[in-house]
Amino acid sequence: MMNLQVARIIANYVLFLYMTDEDTLNLDAAVQQMEELASDLEALDKDLLRGLIDAFAVIAPEYSGEAQLTVRNIAHAFYLEEALAADDPVRLAELEALRDARD
Repeated sequence: MMNLQVARIIANYVLFLYMTDEDTLNLDAAVQQMEELASDLEALDKDLLRGLIDAFAVIAPEYSGEAQLTVRNIAHAFYLEEALAADDPVRLAELEALRDARD
C-alpha cells in the first residue's frame, strides 16, 4: 500500500517536470530536478526500489494518454531495473539487451 502511495507522489512529480511547458517551468531546472530524482531513486533500499518499480505499473492505469505511458515507463526512463542489478553482471547484460531491443 505504501509503495503505491509513494509511487503516486513520484509519478505526479515526474509528470509535472515532463509535461509543464517551458514558459511555466525553466527547462534547466526541470532537467536538474530529474537528475536529482534519478539519483535519489537509485540510492533507495533495494526492497523499496523493487516495490516502487512494480507499483508504477499498477498505478499507470489511473492516468490517461501520454501521462499513463510516462508513468508506466518511469522505471525504464530512470534505469531503475539496472540500479537493482548493479551487482549482477548477467542481469545487467540481459537488461541492456532488452533496452536495445526496446529502443
